[in-house]
Amino acid sequence: MTNAAYIHIPFCHHICHYCDFNKVFMKNQPVEQYLQSLDKEMSMADKSSGYKSIFVGGGTPTSLDETQLHYFVESISRNLPLAPGAEYTFEANPGDLTPAKMRILKESGVNRLSIGVQSFNDHHLKKIGRTHTKEDVLQTVRSAEKAGFDNLSIDLIYGLPEQTVEDAVDSTRQALALGLPHYSAYSLIIEPKTVFYNLMSKGKLPLPKEEAEAEMYEAVMEQMAAAGLEQYEISNFARPGFESIHNLTYWNNDEYYGFGAGAHGYVHGVRYANFGPLKKYMEPLKAGEWPRISSQETSRQERMEEEMFLGLRKMAGVSISAFQEKYEKNPLVLFKEAIGLLTERGLLEVKNDVIRLTHKGKFLGNEVFQSFLIEPEM
Repeated sequence: MTNAAYIHIPFCHHICHYCDFNKVFMKNQPVEQYLQSLDKEMSMADKSSGYKSIFVGGGTPTSLDETQLHYFVESISRNLPLAPGAEYTFEANPGDLTPAKMRILKESGVNRLSIGVQSFNDHHLKKIGRTHTKEDVLQTVRSAEKAGFDNLSIDLIYGLPEQTVEDAVDSTRQALALGLPHYSAYSLIIEPKTVFYNLMSKGKLPLPKEEAEAEMYEAVMEQMAAAGLEQYEISNFARPGFESIHNLTYWNNDEYYGFGAGAHGYVHGVRYANFGPLKKYMEPLKAGEWPRISSQETSRQERMEEEMFLGLRKMAGVSISAFQEKYEKNPLVLFKEAIGLLTERGLLEVKNDVIRLTHKGKFLGNEVFQSFLIEPEM
């Protein structure tokens, strides 16, 4: 049963130097037609049960004007009924979120905001192509709390150009001073087709050394723990009860719809991707067809591999008994070689009913996850 959904708004007023998500400059774009196409796509989805999680990302969802935003949230409410106690998240940019837009979101049932802050240092914000300032962040958080949003999350990025360990510590300190229930902290990844990738190719991107980046991550984890936030996934920290239901949908290897241009989904054992370019996305929907560029049924082997490398992102790890119940296979036997080597290297630990990352393993997570993309012994 699919009861989670990701919805993609590809429009931005400004493109950041590190961003490789499917996005376009908002000016002169067919925004209204796109929202109508989204409405059509969502109307084709299963409505048999309420959605436990809806996450609207981008791009910049809050780049929509008030009329467009109102139409959009009405469309979501009409097509994707929420289950009791559901989490309904909107990504937001500091400065974009006016009191009027917050009112529209609040009245439509949105109960969680994920604010793309990245840094509390105005110099670094400028360097990475963000147009907001630290003051915009503080103002947005204050306004959101005043509007009645008590489930707020902030995204931070460390390993930024010219950033020192002290800078990262200070940025995290300022974020924590807001006393929010959820924080995400990601290391900067340089992706192809971005401004930063081009600069790096020319040797013009002064990034921190690997050791400094590891120090930053260690410091972030210590600061979060000291503030009473639990690290429940490699990059995510929350007060008890405020873990992101939507994020956990991905890491628990549960199914979810992906709506919108370039969105990915996982429904009825099929992983799929939608067309990225707006025209190519909108065209099939005119004929009432799914706008998918690719779809692939996952094999049992792939599902077992995904269960491991997604589940190991969580600090709770992978339950051996739950895995056995789901697949009728013992992961310790199935992935004997990988688990043995990773345990030997001190990156994984097997305790009671759980396989999980060690503290050392958190720093080499990608290496650990890739070890499970192998042919297991059947």
